[in-house]
Amino acid sequence: MQTIILPMFPLRLVAFPGELLNLHVFEPRYKQLVNECEAKGTTFGIAAYIEDKVQEIGTEIALISIDKRYPKGEMDIKTRGLGLFKVLEFHPQVENRLYTGAEILRMPHDTVGDFLTNEKILENLGELYRVMNINKPLPAHTPDFNTYKIAHLVGFSLEQEYELLCLPEELRRQQYMLAHLEQLLPTAREMEELRKKVQLNGHFKNILPPQV
Repeated sequence: MQTIILPMFPLRLVAFPGELLNLHVFEPRYKQLVNECEAKGTTFGIAAYIEDKVQEIGTEIALISIDKRYPKGEMDIKTRGLGLFKVLEFHPQVENRLYTGAEILRMPHDTVGDFLTNEKILENLGELYRVMNINKPLPAHTPDFNTYKIAHLVGFSLEQEYELLCLPEELRRQQYMLAHLEQLLPTAREMEELRKKVQLNGHFKNILPPQV
């Protein structure tokens, strides 16, 4: 498979294929990167920056639009995640450029999973929102639904989001997400019961004594 050199925009976040991501760009090196992408119609890469290093797997990003330009050159941009890549060699600075880059290999991924597993995932997510009193509508279970669409909504840590990104098969991502929710729900229920007990502290209690 052919490798390419891709401009890189490392961030302390995980971007997923298909994700619409809005960014505020203010550093000179990344202003240069975005301006070149706009002028040439090229893409760039977002690789998560975790534990003080750029991770091996990232997402290729397309620039959709520059929504606003500020007097000092800062920009608000809209982007969309395309596909996965693997970093073969990271370059702290591209020749004659301010920004970083990497030799990358585009990686295959799929988004077709099991319909019933998706139903279980959304059912558990709905229960988590109910327990935690989160007033947010659940994503619709449409034919194009996949785990990437809710990866930021299920309580993953940054490291867990990256682990999900490293799974190219949707069936494996489904199982990873479902196991996370099933593990998280009991903890959430316990925390909600604790919250209720704390709120009742100091109130008059009507408690039946045991028959001893």
